[in-house]
Amino acid sequence: MEVMKPLFLLMGLSVLGMADAFNVRDVEKQYSVAPEVKVTKPLQQQLDFGFSNTTGNTDTLTLNGKYQLSFIQEGYAKRPLKLAFEASALMSKSDGVRDNESYRLWLGLEQRLQEAWLGYASLAWLHNTFQNFDAKESLGLGVGKSLISESHWSVTLKLGVAYNKEVYTNTQPTHTYSSLNEYFEVKREFNAISRLSLKLGALQNMAHFEEYELSSVIGMHFRVGENLSLTIEEEIDYLHIPPIGFKQTDTKSIIRLGYSF
Repeated sequence: MEVMKPLFLLMGLSVLGMADAFNVRDVEKQYSVAPEVKVTKPLQQQLDFGFSNTTGNTDTLTLNGKYQLSFIQEGYAKRPLKLAFEASALMSKSDGVRDNESYRLWLGLEQRLQEAWLGYASLAWLHNTFQNFDAKESLGLGVGKSLISESHWSVTLKLGVAYNKEVYTNTQPTHTYSSLNEYFEVKREFNAISRLSLKLGALQNMAHFEEYELSSVIGMHFRVGENLSLTIEEEIDYLHIPPIGFKQTDTKSIIRLGYSF
């Protein structure tokens, strides 16, 4: 997994450089399954910038930024194969001192297997010194099923496994483990310009089930122009056994404006 860090740094260099220039920071959760990425055909890209308020290990009000790229091509049995990449950055300074910093990169594949079934693979990397993570890496595989898929709303359940490696900024030893991962997603379109999304996630260490993580994100998304969108989200992350000296719960309240192209 050590090869993942330089690979990810190379892929995200331009985005992270932009993040430092604009003093922005990451606002997405740590799981290896994708945050919501709208995948369309042909190539779709989106830039998001906005405000976020965090509580827990940091209490700050700062800017946040994110870049998304995605597209669909023909895959197994001529069924859709989705490819998505996401890079995000979060950083704030107070009196010239950096008081919060987080960078995240994610690459994922999703293959439709049957009408309601899919398979996924994902690769994730996180650097967050204010959660004690010098590097948090994850390689995940799994399956999912679309429980409801209608024109105005959908419900999807995913189950998978992942190999995880956590390298800490303090003297705490590196932690590697395999995990079970479960995800539940709901999307509801109210009209042509507004949509609700709900995402719930859980991770359990296969060897020690008392070591687990929970995550939830609820958001409203509004189309405010042909290429512009507004997102309002509330995110809660809970680590039952956090890194030594750190809190169990982190929250983020997010508002951001996106431009797709």
